[in-house]
Amino acid sequence: MQVSTDIFHPISDLREISNPIPAFFLLYLYKKDMTLVRIASGFSTENIILIFETGTSVFIAIKRRQTTYKYKPLTISFMKKSVLIIFMVLVLLRTEAQDYLISFAGAGDTSVVSNVKVDNLTTGATVTLNEGDILHLTSTVGIGTLKPGNGHLQIYPNPMAEHSMLTFVAPQEGTAIICIVDLSGKTVYKYITRLSPGIHSFRVSGINRGMYLLKVIGENYNYSTKLISQYSPQSEARIEYFSPVKNTIGNHQKSAATTIDMPYTDGDILMYKGTSGQYSAVVTDVPTASKKTTFPFFTCTDSDGNHYATVQISSGKFAQTWMAENLKAGTGIDGTMIPTDNGIIEYYCYSDSVNLCGIYGGLYRWDEMMKYTEIEGSQGICPDGWHIPTHLEFYDLENFLGGLSIAGGKLKEAGTTHWNANNVGATNETGFTALPGGEREAWGGSYTRLGITSFFWSSSPGTLGGYSWYLAVNNFEARTYRSDDQREQAYSCRCIHD
Repeated sequence: MQVSTDIFHPISDLREISNPIPAFFLLYLYKKDMTLVRIASGFSTENIILIFETGTSVFIAIKRRQTTYKYKPLTISFMKKSVLIIFMVLVLLRTEAQDYLISFAGAGDTSVVSNVKVDNLTTGATVTLNEGDILHLTSTVGIGTLKPGNGHLQIYPNPMAEHSMLTFVAPQEGTAIICIVDLSGKTVYKYITRLSPGIHSFRVSGINRGMYLLKVIGENYNYSTKLISQYSPQSEARIEYFSPVKNTIGNHQKSAATTIDMPYTDGDILMYKGTSGQYSAVVTDVPTASKKTTFPFFTCTDSDGNHYATVQISSGKFAQTWMAENLKAGTGIDGTMIPTDNGIIEYYCYSDSVNLCGIYGGLYRWDEMMKYTEIEGSQGICPDGWHIPTHLEFYDLENFLGGLSIAGGKLKEAGTTHWNANNVGATNETGFTALPGGEREAWGGSYTRLGITSFFWSSSPGTLGGYSWYLAVNNFEARTYRSDDQREQAYSCRCIHD
């Protein structure tokens, strides 16, 4: 076998090949028996790809920077081997793309996770997982929404270890043949069954290490895809029927293997909201590998029995756990009324709309929120184990997020579902999900700034008597804003864990 000299370089000469952009490289040993072994990896400035043959093996070196792959054309005297090697390279490039599996667990007040809502804050995509489900983040979702006639199938995971799940559409009733063929054209396993119209799932197992072509042949349909096995099985090859499957939320497919696909690009910000009975917790992440995500569940139930989601934002010395929703404890009153120290928690709804209170929570006068005490850090109307944040705790939060100039964007809910247009810098990468509930003004009782500003009271006295500190974020800037105002103003409240 001869390899063109423009890409052939002995391993000892690799350092002599220059490239201005250092990148991650992978060196594989591809044996004649189709075994694939990674023998080196690291960062270098060497050539994009290296292919050469020894007596019994072919070496393939692939270099990448982030998730962009490049390779040089290959000239080999024997066309059959050329096609095989190029095919091998393309498969390797595909399998090195991001392909992460995220599982979930609970800790704290409960270890059970009943369901998880996943929001891609960068793209707006959303999926929901049930207990025990695995999130599969992939650069390209294998089948999208399966429906009769779209000609798609999914084999997952791919590369496979002990087994993979095959899912495809049978557009009509009839016989279906599933074949696994190796690169020499030999049929490794054949499965024949009769299927009704719809989406069907099969378990594939016992496949030796190597690359294969998986084909599904039915009456008036024909699907095929590549399959890579990284497993040396102890049993023979098998294909077993599992069950029909149904589409999940959004345009994603859930298989009998309890995995849910979600499109993902490295750098996307994901927000997970895990729920278990009365408990709910929010975690944000930018995954770079497969992992287990643990929800820290805290009891957060107000005097009316309302349960609130919580989010842990900072860590270490300044660790903080916040409510991820605005407080709505108490009884709503008309905008013309004034709360009094009558033992009943009273709040305003913006424009006296109960529906808006359901979204943005209540607007509280400072004294009412504090239960008519002036002790900084008091529980006030917060749930047991929680308290009204101090001015210093707001300051610590800002600093942890990189300073007031950018902290607001990290706290604001992304998008314009609740915020007015041009929601500057909003990423919600903390999971705090600040909502623009506006305010009720002290004098005159007017409601203003819905969709524009989030105001959150602190428990700290202000610079003047009858004033207290608050934190605000606006739709037109990424910063936070701290100031003090009259306690007769009605603002939102977020509690912080003791």
